Amino acid sequence: MKNKKLAYGVLILALIFMAAGAGMLYSDFQTRNRAEQQYESLAELARETTAPETEAETTESETSAAYVSPIDFEKLRKINPDIVGWIRIEGTAIDYPIVQTDNNETYLDTDFEGKKSVAGAIYLDYESEPDFSGRHNIIYGHHMKNGTMFKDIIKYKDEAFFKEHQEILIYTPMREYHLRPLTALYTDASGIRRKTVFETEENFQAYVEEMTKGGKFQQKPEEPVKQLWSFVTCSYEFNDARTILYAYEVP
Repeated sequence: MKNKKLAYGVLILALIFMAAGAGMLYSDFQTRNRAEQQYESLAELARETTAPETEAETTESETSAAYVSPIDFEKLRKINPDIVGWIRIEGTAIDYPIVQTDNNETYLDTDFEGKKSVAGAIYLDYESEPDFSGRHNIIYGHHMKNGTMFKDIIKYKDEAFFKEHQEILIYTPMREYHLRPLTALYTDASGIRRKTVFETEENFQAYVEEMTKGGKFQQKPEEPVKQLWSFVTCSYEFNDARTILYAYEVP
């Protein structure tokens, strides 16, 4: 009788743990699903503006002054004043607002609307220039299992994917950046990867060479890199690894 009661008790405990585990998995699924829907809604909201038509014979300065971003930053700024840009990579799920604050921790677990979320937000390193005018623009995003956020950055370590996904767009209220991938690699999370200030042009070019030399394949521009762009996400080659997609601006 005691053995039956013990077995029955063990069975009840097992069922409780199974139910708890299922509940946690469902909760995690719901959280991730809400985050995905939220960013899809933001993407729709951000596109609710179009650039005006311009005269064919406008001067370069007039065209620059007339630039209107295809992203409605005014609407997005009302939701979160920390917005500094928008990233879109053709042929991937990456289509998100970029935020920046005075640290690199807040948006690890805070979404664009300021709510706690495992997906966090796509954010610019607090030591990079908020208008992306600095030498090194470092942008972070989580590697989400459901394929959202910066999961697709991981795919750039595959050469075929790298070659097929060449168009990286960064939109700001003032202009847009057209980028090309330089190389992709996995590495550790050492602080040298976050360097943003360089004393000389030679120092900067040496830094670019050092940071990108670990990539198995590279696509270097003909001219020296003017700005280095780093897209960083978690990786699993070893403990606390990072995958970084390095890119540069093209005309």
